[in-house]
Amino acid sequence: MNKGTAVRQADEKENNRIINKKIDRLQKDKGIEGAIFRRTELLIGEEAMTELSDKKVIIFGVGGVGSWCAESLIRSGIRQLTIVDSDRVCITNVNRQLMATMRTIGQVKVDALRERLLSINPQADIMAMQRIFTKETAEEFNLDSYDYIIDAIDSLSDKALLIELACKTRARLFSSMGAALKMDPTRIHVAEFWKVTGDPLARALRNRFKRLKVFPKRKFQCVFSDELLPNKGQNATCGTGQCLCPKAKEGPGDPVLVNHEWCSSKAQINGTLAHITAIFGFMLAGLVMTDVVNSTISQKGNNI
Repeated sequence: MNKGTAVRQADEKENNRIINKKIDRLQKDKGIEGAIFRRTELLIGEEAMTELSDKKVIIFGVGGVGSWCAESLIRSGIRQLTIVDSDRVCITNVNRQLMATMRTIGQVKVDALRERLLSINPQADIMAMQRIFTKETAEEFNLDSYDYIIDAIDSLSDKALLIELACKTRARLFSSMGAALKMDPTRIHVAEFWKVTGDPLARALRNRFKRLKVFPKRKFQCVFSDELLPNKGQNATCGTGQCLCPKAKEGPGDPVLVNHEWCSSKAQINGTLAHITAIFGFMLAGLVMTDVVNSTISQKGNNI
């Protein structure tokens, strides 16, 4: 190691020591959240910040869409967040999923994301659940205990079930439609589920509800894009014998799910881009934020 490198590393170590000392002091003074969310509070006010901190949110699916939604919510002041996903980080997640890096490959997704989120707000209450939402497991999630339910599930049957059950609760539901095969950010929109156009996933869900004669009990908003591009590349790994998802006899998290992956159950693997999945996630978070702030304003008006 040369002298210049040694000096630089010493400076970095000292800077980190000073920063950590300041953070420790803020934590002891219980002022860290006030500092983190100063700019948010400037915009939405103290009452809305209090409302945000009291709201409970659950996100199903923390991949390309759900992971960015989770980060935005935590950075905006949500303190009570449950994140649900069954998978471990795969190298093919790195192009679009927030917590997926070369260092987190093989880690349980919800655990890797939870660590990331707590590095943003150490005082947040974040529950990581490595689970698959199905008919058999639905009761484990106590949906009625949440104020907001975010649906970022890929599986058609599980997504339909979550929508059906969420619409029976007191919670507000916001749902993501398909984010793959998109490139143009200006074609991403928000609409009520039955008014979503140009989205194959929404169409498949509506057809399923009609076929089963089981319909959501109330209206809910969706993030979607009416763009649909073709895959131009060739898939030689995902869902095949050359799958790059982590494979091991042992690993972190639930041993039953150590080698679980969704690729092999999909009819087709589609291309995705980070800016699209992130915008979907940010828009879902924005729907939550807007609803909380508007509700606060409405309550304040009623109390005058």
